[in-house]
Amino acid sequence: MVNPIFSSWQEELVDNRKVAEKDRQAPRKIQVPSEFRPGERIKAFMGWDGIVLYDADVDIVEMCSRYAAAVQSESCGKCFPCRVGSRIIADWLHKIVTGEGKTEYLQKIRDLAINIRDGALCSIGQTGLRPILTALDRFSPAFTAAIEEGKKSKEGKYRYAITAPCSSVCPTGLDIPTYVEEVSEQQFAESLATIRLNTCMAGTLGRVCVRPCESNCRRANIDESIAIKHLKRFVADDEIEKRRHPETAAATKSGKKVAVIGAGPAGLSCAYNLALRGHQVTVFEKLPEPGGMAAVGIPDYRLPRPILGQEADRVREAGVEIRYNVEVGRDVKFADLRKGHDAVFIGVGAHGSSPMGVEGEDKGYSGFIPGVKYLLDINQGKDPYPPGKKVVVVGGGNVAIDCVRSSFRIGKTDVNLVYRRSKAEMPADPVEIQDAEEEKVKFHYLCNPTRIIAANGQVTGVECIRMELGEPDQSGRRRPVPVPGSEFVIETDILIPAIGQKVDLSFLEEKDGVEATKWNTVATDEATFVTSQAGVFASGDCVTGPDVLVRAGGTGKRAAEKIDIFLQGGKVEASVEECFRSLFAAIKVYDKNEQLGVIGGKKKAHLAMLDAEDRKLTFEEVEEGFKVNAAIDEAERCLRCYRIGMIALG
Repeated sequence: MVNPIFSSWQEELVDNRKVAEKDRQAPRKIQVPSEFRPGERIKAFMGWDGIVLYDADVDIVEMCSRYAAAVQSESCGKCFPCRVGSRIIADWLHKIVTGEGKTEYLQKIRDLAINIRDGALCSIGQTGLRPILTALDRFSPAFTAAIEEGKKSKEGKYRYAITAPCSSVCPTGLDIPTYVEEVSEQQFAESLATIRLNTCMAGTLGRVCVRPCESNCRRANIDESIAIKHLKRFVADDEIEKRRHPETAAATKSGKKVAVIGAGPAGLSCAYNLALRGHQVTVFEKLPEPGGMAAVGIPDYRLPRPILGQEADRVREAGVEIRYNVEVGRDVKFADLRKGHDAVFIGVGAHGSSPMGVEGEDKGYSGFIPGVKYLLDINQGKDPYPPGKKVVVVGGGNVAIDCVRSSFRIGKTDVNLVYRRSKAEMPADPVEIQDAEEEKVKFHYLCNPTRIIAANGQVTGVECIRMELGEPDQSGRRRPVPVPGSEFVIETDILIPAIGQKVDLSFLEEKDGVEATKWNTVATDEATFVTSQAGVFASGDCVTGPDVLVRAGGTGKRAAEKIDIFLQGGKVEASVEECFRSLFAAIKVYDKNEQLGVIGGKKKAHLAMLDAEDRKLTFEEVEEGFKVNAAIDEAERCLRCYRIGMIALG
């Protein structure tokens, strides 16, 4: 990558304007991709933390003018300095680039920008004009020349977008600061409507989302992150409690038909967003209920089944037909779906289990039950193996944690989890691990199964070997290495491998022509979700392999946008919004080392939970949602950290 001519990002000044290109220094705190979209070169970036300039042809004065206009257009108008001041600055800069500027404008712009920065109540004002102050200081001759010469600036090509640290990592692209702010203003219905612009599963995500947003929350730089997930649950529950039933706006019918395979998070999200665009959508689901792995793989104490049902109702109310107990490949052929529809979306989940690769797992022993099957039986109201009381689960993800926690709830008395790495490397949600610990699950870290022990065709134990951590592997985690001679046995009636899940693509025949990867997932274009067959799209676990629910839902929505473009005969490509998300991901919107200069002390609110000894015996929901006052107080902790980023394109 070419190093910039100038960079001031995060107060790191790199000025290469008088340096040959080969000798330019590289900034340490930012890397800007060379292209925005194929063929669109990024010549400069201007944003909340400074300026990065790659091309001397960029008119920095005009870019500042355009950036000020963007700040003014995004100002919420709730505080006087930003609302009025940004408009005045934008007006003065516009006059400069149109040949009507005056010398006194420059000091006035500087003074007013400082006043806005110091007096604004949110980050639009606090950071929005920072790059303009930098430009006035570091490119003053350009501003002076523009005023003295009185020439109109040559118009460049610019694009801008607004983001926030939390929103930038949300797979569904939620406008988090807005929906949180609406909670603080007691606009609960409006908050839920904001959420539903991007997801049809607010109540589900409000319970089981893995919260990447909270890991990117600037409030954590002061004390603790905002309880973003639980506020989402609050507004979803509020609608149920108050029996509100907002109407779904009827869309103009397109006359196009789309088949969606799978009623899991990806399929429901895709179907919902297609219906809102006027397409006739039919979902084919082999299970008797909606939710896919969310329904049969997540226990009711975490995600009550009625919540999923109500969210599926919202999808149906949007105009989607859901056909349950219909298995594609058995009840209807994939080829027939293609013939009868203008497009097909594949959104099947990872319902299969990966083998452990240990001696005895292929012997058909009673008591050897894959994790997904174990949870499926439990979620259908069955004890997977009534004679067994001792349980060993192998794995470190959320499925493994769900298996051990569910075991107590069906009467198992001795519950163990075996994981080959240490607790620090476990991929499961730390909150779920803590809950399992409180419920007295026995954790055996740095252990790995080597052999299943059985008698008379029944599991009686599992031989394990101690592990130690070596060098990092491809995942970045330290590779577990067996310790010779450290074998030991754990007695058990039930052994549950939960080390990974597999996608079943057997419903696709060779003649269907849908290519698969070497991992037996559907091969797609990452940016467009297009498969090897025109008109066939796919996303979710069947593309990525087993992943978190929020990502499946997010890609389902994005796939719907691409299918809509395809049905209208347009060019299917990454949208400007998606390109900005990629750009912001590369730049990194959140700086965990940022010093905010704000006094904290108001800690994050947590949901009330049943006592561990009580909750481990019930499948009733174990967490109680926020009360109204608690939700408002929590939402008021939000700093409204919006950021504006603008690029100059060549």
